[in-house]
Amino acid sequence: MTRESVAEQSTGGGTGIRSSAPERRLLWLIGPAFVAAIAYVDPGNVAANLTAGAQFRYLLVWVLIAANVMAVVVQYLSAKLGLVTGRSLPELLGDRMPRAGRLLYWAQAEIIAAATDLAEVIGGAIALQILFGLPLLAGGVIVGAVSMVLLAVQSRRGQRTFEFVMMGLLAIITIGFVASLAVSPVDWGEAVAGIVPRFDGARSVLLAASMLGATVMPHAVYLHSTLALDRHGASDDPVRVRRLLRANRWDVIFALIVAGSVNVAMLLLAAASLPGVTGTDSIEGAHLAITQALGPAVGVVFGIGLLASGLASTSVGCYAGAAVMSGLLRVRVPLALRRLVTLAPALIVLGVGVDPTWALVISQVVLSIGIPFAVVPLVWFTSRRSTMGEFVNRIPLRVAGITVAAAIIALNGALIGLTVFGLE
Repeated sequence: MTRESVAEQSTGGGTGIRSSAPERRLLWLIGPAFVAAIAYVDPGNVAANLTAGAQFRYLLVWVLIAANVMAVVVQYLSAKLGLVTGRSLPELLGDRMPRAGRLLYWAQAEIIAAATDLAEVIGGAIALQILFGLPLLAGGVIVGAVSMVLLAVQSRRGQRTFEFVMMGLLAIITIGFVASLAVSPVDWGEAVAGIVPRFDGARSVLLAASMLGATVMPHAVYLHSTLALDRHGASDDPVRVRRLLRANRWDVIFALIVAGSVNVAMLLLAAASLPGVTGTDSIEGAHLAITQALGPAVGVVFGIGLLASGLASTSVGCYAGAAVMSGLLRVRVPLALRRLVTLAPALIVLGVGVDPTWALVISQVVLSIGIPFAVVPLVWFTSRRSTMGEFVNRIPLRVAGITVAAAIIALNGALIGLTVFGLE
């Protein structure tokens, strides 16, 4: 199967590869990582970060910093894999598995996609309820409809336009969650002290693992290799590949500095304004407390940021699901159909009245289960000379990749265990 057909499948019949973009300026090559970075500021992050700040104040700032460093390594490796091999991570997995293995792998990836969409649609629906008083089910339908419009931009206008749209939404998210710090009584001394790694009981470990699970997302790992390829195309020219790798390294660093800053801002906001306030273990409760503490204007800005987070992240998640299905099953599915399939579980949850905060927690546990299936193969492939040739991971990057994978698996294992057994 050609790269062009795979790219077309992953976009649901879109414009395919756009490898003719001018490469004279490094800045023009920036973009794919900003799309992937949307996954790092989704409603699951909002819930985890606000809860951590409200309950433990500045204690877990270090977790967000560590998670962001891990994310930089993982996302760079994903982009590198696509640019060097000319294949996405799902495609490489599909090439090396028998049919039964591909089906099983795809099944777990679909469950992860549904869990991802659950968190993102619920977050968007909560935002619409906060801003306009809409019922959660109606909000979920609106979020799904708007996400289809955003995906149509990618299919019809090309990836570069889609990148600009996602960058715009990321800017709104950043303003929505960072601007409130200007009026928050942040204790910057304690915030700096929070950089020192430490825990305070099993509950803090649970929250730390939840924060990590909400940060390093399986679908972002799968997707980035596809994004890099669909944007730049495959190349056999080592000079061009090195240039693209350098550009993607900066792309990842810049994008995740933005995403990481947003996450830290959420925690600092909660640590400064929400300690001791009841009900802050839910997004709605946290928003009410923020509004009461900092004023209605800050509450509205917070809601707008949350809405942008839900709309952007659910669109990117659907794009990732299409890329995974294309790579593993070699089946072309229009993005609109994929949008409907992954949207259905979220709407059912909202329709039957399941507590949205509980649903968000469960979605993060499911995501934690899926992370090793994405990260371990990524580190394996990029460390094999038979796959990467002269661009195989050097020893420092190989050690970093293995260390990150082990840490992610260990912390997410802790999240699953503490959640299942209810340890406090």
